[in-house]
Amino acid sequence: MTSHLEQRSARRRTLGMLFAAAVAGTLPGAASAQSAKEVRIGYQKYGTLTLLKGRGTLEKRLAAKGVTVKWTEFPAGPVLLEGLNVGSIDFGTVGEAPPIFAQAAGANLVYVGNEPPSPGSEAIVVPKGSTIRTLADLKGKKIALNKGSNVHYLLVRALEKAGIDYKDVQTVFLPPADARASFERGAVDAWVIWDPFLAAAEKQLGARVLADGTGLVSSHQFYLAARPYAGAQPEIVRIVIEELAKVDEWGSKNIKDVTAILAAQTGLESSIVELAAQRYSYGVKPVTPEVIREQQKIADVFAHLKLIPKPIVVKDAQLAFKL
Repeated sequence: MTSHLEQRSARRRTLGMLFAAAVAGTLPGAASAQSAKEVRIGYQKYGTLTLLKGRGTLEKRLAAKGVTVKWTEFPAGPVLLEGLNVGSIDFGTVGEAPPIFAQAAGANLVYVGNEPPSPGSEAIVVPKGSTIRTLADLKGKKIALNKGSNVHYLLVRALEKAGIDYKDVQTVFLPPADARASFERGAVDAWVIWDPFLAAAEKQLGARVLADGTGLVSSHQFYLAARPYAGAQPEIVRIVIEELAKVDEWGSKNIKDVTAILAAQTGLESSIVELAAQRYSYGVKPVTPEVIREQQKIADVFAHLKLIPKPIVVKDAQLAFKL
């Protein structure tokens, strides 16, 4: 029987899709090959895109070409890619798992760049007084996570390491805000989450890290574009990537300034943002065949577990030309 929490999560996902369509002003499936007068960027609560938004350098670069930037915040990667697919945004950033779920669902997207591995930026956490001490203790437990997000693969790999079948835990699919509420009131035994929500759980709730991604996952952050937009406006996509690379290079050397900007952008306490910023990996790179092979391994695991409806070929979503 579907639980109340799962029903609530399903409603959230439906609302997210409706929100994306409303922003687009179009029906789902509409093409997103927009004119060069505007680039619509989807971002999440934290990361290089949020930093770029705070710095304002992209707007200055594109103003010379008569192009404006429209920013839209999304609560997690899966709903961001829903927005990309229905035509409400042209460009966005997510972790490793969301593009796989989106591609399996038929989303017309392409990978255009990625950040270096950042396995310490996501983790499985338990309440500070929990009796759970090892990954093996997760058997039979309720674990909250955002379905289709980066942390979904972290959970799969962690259970594999502990010798636990995926079906032997109770997954409760919730977006970060609802997952935190469930975690706080003890409705779930563990939570798989990413920064800055991870840092907030550590700092504010005293959550204990059972295991982060180190030795389990790479935790790449990917930049993706709607395929029609990338084909129609490759120069704009290239400029966005260039500006991301510049802000990344600056950010890696100026953590205190990064903390100040992101704290202002997100409304989070500086101590939380600084913790997250210190373990973030900076440096935008082209998507290499090696990275695509890593993505294919994840896709194959998800297909085997029937978490996606069909097997996919990840390289089909690789950009066919150099920016």
